[in-house]
Order: sequence, then C-alpha cells, then structure tokens
Amino acid sequence: MGLMDKVRAQATQIAQKTQETARDSKVKFDQAQAKRRADVMLRNLGAIVYADRTGRGTPESAAEIDRLVTEISSHEAEHEISLAREPTDQAGPAPESAAPESAAPESAAPESAAPEPAEAPPPAPTSFPPEAGST
Repeated sequence: MGLMDKVRAQATQIAQKTQETARDSKVKFDQAQAKRRADVMLRNLGAIVYADRTGRGTPESAAEIDRLVTEISSHEAEHEISLAREPTDQAGPAPESAAPESAAPESAAPESAAPEPAEAPPPAPTSFPPEAGST
C-alpha cells in the first residue's frame, strides 16, 4: 500500500468520525431544544392552573389548560419523552393519601435528629489598611 493510499484511508476515517460526531451533536441539540420547549409549556400550564386555583383565572383558563395538555401530549409522543412528574430534592409535605398509616409524626422524632445549627460567620478583620496620605 502506497503512502497516498494510507493518507486517503486515514482521511476517510476522519471524515466518518466527524460525520458521526456531528450527527450525535445534532441529536443532543434537538433533545435539549425539545426539553426546553416542554419546560416552557409545562410552566405555562402550571401558571394557568395556579391562577385558576387561586381565584385569578379567566373565563378562557379551562380552554387554555385543555389546549396546553393536548400540545404537551403531542410533544411527548413526537419526541418520545415522558413529562410526568419527577421526584424533587426538596422535602415538602407528602400528600396525606400517600403517607403510610404507620408513619410517626415529625414531633415524635428524637432530638438527635434535629438539624445542626448554621455556621457562625467568620470574624471581622482586626487590622485595617492605612488611610490614604497617612504614610
């Protein structure tokens, strides 16, 4: 195999890897775009439901909620994703119907489980830089 054949084969391999990388990057970009769009739709749905439940809804709220639910469902199917609720890191009160009956109330927790006090702020510096002109 001549030198030119080796160079040509290596160039072909590099071109293939570049195309694969570009294809993978496009897929990841499209997934990120779909997730951003879904986040916007879910946020809008949440805002309308919140306004409606707090007495600040409009006569069009129900129709807008239905429209967004349909749009979100289509988006899920089109992008083969699930936008169902995910567990959060924040510890909030669990719905009463989901709490096991044998769960002890929080007030019965031992004192050793109490959260540790926050760190004290660092002490203030004791020396100050010399004032301008006092050298």
